[in-house]
Amino acid sequence: MILAELLTFIIAYFLTSYLSRPTSRICVLDYPSSRSLHGRVVPRTGGLAILGASIVGSLLISLILPDFSPSFYPLFGFVPLTVMSFLDDRCGGVPFQWRLSVHVWAAASLILAGYAPDRLELLDFTWLLSDWIVIFYALLFTVWMINLYNFMDGMDGFAGGMAVIGFSTLAWLGQADIGFVSVCLTVAAASAGFLVHNFPPAKIFLGDTGSTALGFLAAMCSLWGSKSGLFPFWVAILVFSPFIVDATVTLLRRLLRREKVWEAHRTHYYQRLVLLGWGHRRTVLAEYALMLVCAGSALLAVHLPPVGQGALLGGWALIYSLLMLAVGRLEQRHATVSTP
Repeated sequence: MILAELLTFIIAYFLTSYLSRPTSRICVLDYPSSRSLHGRVVPRTGGLAILGASIVGSLLISLILPDFSPSFYPLFGFVPLTVMSFLDDRCGGVPFQWRLSVHVWAAASLILAGYAPDRLELLDFTWLLSDWIVIFYALLFTVWMINLYNFMDGMDGFAGGMAVIGFSTLAWLGQADIGFVSVCLTVAAASAGFLVHNFPPAKIFLGDTGSTALGFLAAMCSLWGSKSGLFPFWVAILVFSPFIVDATVTLLRRLLRREKVWEAHRTHYYQRLVLLGWGHRRTVLAEYALMLVCAGSALLAVHLPPVGQGALLGGWALIYSLLMLAVGRLEQRHATVSTP
């Protein structure tokens, strides 16, 4: 399996290298705007490299693990999602209603595949869920993960780094299921091959094709691992919390301000740090540190008693609150210094 993941990384690396050239036959360029953080034209087809490498890696794993037979239902949602996202990258202007409909369809494919857990476990409590609640929370979680991954893909090296660290952590947590581990490591290896070219200063971006695909796969593996009893659902939330917390809090703040939440903006916490002068490299390295600590906490959490898990969750709630307050204080200080 190690050989398969290594080959996946190599394929992703060279595919990304090819797609990052403006002369490539599948070149789609991302032009800077007032809502973006980059100031130059960059190709945005890196997601195709991750998809291509992941497909090859999955085929290799199916040969290595003949007993591994994953459900094909997610493909009925994944394929339309990636096709629509590529069309949006290529042509632009896909109506929000169409995109949302495809996102819901993609989420429904995971429910049909049987990946939606029928219970929620938190600390020492377990809640059995009715069918309607299972459908609602699986749909909501998957649609939100697809969209928030797209929202958070606005800084060099950010979404790729979250994929490498996040899926690697899920693989470690799910060691009891070799099929689950192989899927997670395939996505992580493909993302690592892409990340080499996406680390600041980025030569290529994921595009909607890559960001929505990674969001879908993050939701799928989180639900799958929880459904299979590999780890509690909240542990997967902790793994991806650097994305989930930033995107969710920013969305709620924009809703309270009655802003059009579907429009592009630069008010995510990571964007605010870049605009404060931290730049892409410093900000993304700080985010990597946060991701690694979250990953370590998730690995520790499954071995803690309920009291320890509660203390861990409370600690992270405090940490995120302090981090958000710190960004606000930095903005106030910057505004004071900038005022003549």
